[in-house]
Amino acid sequence: MGYFEIHKTQKDYSQRYYFVLKAGNHEMISTSEMYYTKGGAENGIRSVQINGSSTDVRDRTGE
Repeated sequence: MGYFEIHKTQKDYSQRYYFVLKAGNHEMISTSEMYYTKGGAENGIRSVQINGSSTDVRDRTGE
């Protein structure tokens, strides 16, 4: 089963937090945008959990 990790950058940026979605085999699937707060990253995770399972795939490649 996949899981999320919350990370804090080591650099002195104003946006310091981000999350990573990983597969059950621990490989990275996706990395989020940067968030100002840890709570913002947690909200981002909740949004993915709520919206991710019912999201359409839209192919924009034109193929």
